[in-house]
Amino acid sequence: MRDLLRDAAVGQVLRFLTRGKVATYPEDAIDFKLPALQTQSNLSESGSATCDHQASNTITLVTWYTDNDPANPHNWSSPKKLWISFLILTYTLSVYIGSSLYTASESAIVSLYGVSEVVAALGLSLYVIGYGVGPMLFSPLSEIPAIGRNPPYVITYALFVVLCVPTSLVDNLSGLLVLRFLLGFFGSPCLATGGASYGDFYGGREMPYVIALWGGGATLAPALGPLVGGFAVQYENWRWSSWELLWFTGPVFILMFLALPETSSDKILLQRARRLRTLTGRTDLRASSEIRQEKMATGQIVFQALIKPWEINIKDPAMLFTTFYTALTYAIYYSFFESFPLVYQEIYGFNLSELGLAFLAVLVGLCVAVAAYCAYFYWISDPIFAKAEQEGHAIPPEARLRPGLVATFFIPAGLFIYAWTSRPSLHYLISLVGVAISMFGVFIISQCMFIYLPFTYPRYAGSLFAANGFARSVFAAGAILYARPMFLGMGVAGGVSLLGGLCAGCCAGIYAIFFFGERLRLSSRFAVT
Repeated sequence: MRDLLRDAAVGQVLRFLTRGKVATYPEDAIDFKLPALQTQSNLSESGSATCDHQASNTITLVTWYTDNDPANPHNWSSPKKLWISFLILTYTLSVYIGSSLYTASESAIVSLYGVSEVVAALGLSLYVIGYGVGPMLFSPLSEIPAIGRNPPYVITYALFVVLCVPTSLVDNLSGLLVLRFLLGFFGSPCLATGGASYGDFYGGREMPYVIALWGGGATLAPALGPLVGGFAVQYENWRWSSWELLWFTGPVFILMFLALPETSSDKILLQRARRLRTLTGRTDLRASSEIRQEKMATGQIVFQALIKPWEINIKDPAMLFTTFYTALTYAIYYSFFESFPLVYQEIYGFNLSELGLAFLAVLVGLCVAVAAYCAYFYWISDPIFAKAEQEGHAIPPEARLRPGLVATFFIPAGLFIYAWTSRPSLHYLISLVGVAISMFGVFIISQCMFIYLPFTYPRYAGSLFAANGFARSVFAAGAILYARPMFLGMGVAGGVSLLGGLCAGCCAGIYAIFFFGERLRLSSRFAVT
């Protein structure tokens, strides 16, 4: 518990204010000695350092003291890992639910400010754009060793919580829209690097399960927004959706500030090297991350973050398809926020609270998808991969797409059911079954794509995830604005069938990547072959 508080933001702030007298580390003690660090020849044996002679200068690399070093995130106890996993998941849920809580207030905003439904929907669209733009900045920042994961999380989330107050009180539409964009922007670090944080302390075998649960929660959260916000807005007023976001995020921020430790090994070792230099007066003690950081040019960081992922997308058809397909499924998901009122309020006569309950179909689809996905990894994928590793066979990135070969058909199938059964003569549960089937496919396809990407482009994975997130947000924001006019013009059946047809075409694409992806990678100078 003491280590948790010390390594969290509160401990680091107290340490800074007291100049290291509070929230101390073992290296702060005057009598601290590095394990087996009597002679230079022992440095590499102890795991504390290795030597690299450059001219007359010797650099001693500071690493983990032992294989069981408790400072190494991979050596943390299971309860500690579970607690941190819970915090990151709750943080992510709070940001994602903040996008759709607003939808419950849209009809009131139309009446209050005399604007169209499309203009009122900008509050949702701009929020989504905000958390698409943010990762382009915050993802590269979190990879800089001197910054790490926690400062972007804590600082931006503090601003997010503060901005919930003026968003709840603002009395003009333009101010509300600006604040909604800023909320999305400052909430985005969890979306940019949440998955990377899990990778800091979980190994490759646990990651598919962890990311499945995290991704399932992140996908579910927007569906809960109309449910949570609908009851409050119906029985109180339109501002209550924003107040609810404050009541949710405030306590989460306090927990993060008090008990979310830094998870980046690069930053942990950099701070250790600084403490050892203070203790010993030796300037040769350096963390490898410090050395890499000194070689980082600002222009290079900007290029890697903003230009390189799009260059790869342009030059690699497989990567371009993954970006398009995930963005399309995300857009379809957010189009539900515009089609559901047309179907369940206008056709079936649901009130605002009952409309929120209709989104529970997403929960059903996601629960089944998470269970099926984890079961596939546990009983099928893990044994196959373990056997291949034992025999020394390389596992191609395309192997991670195998669940998607089946799940891809669920998306258009579910959309066609939803489109063609949304009519007064049929019970509303039939159309909701279609939504659940579609979301089953969306979740598994998204997970396959997210696991496929880093194995294909490990060097550029962080920037590619940010670019993928930006593309998803742009498509989703566009869907929020064009969906209602499209559904009104073509009818819900026609509009949703059009989206289903696009997804049906993508079914062929994922098979093409699975069978010909390796050939495409051989022609790419970026990918791992």
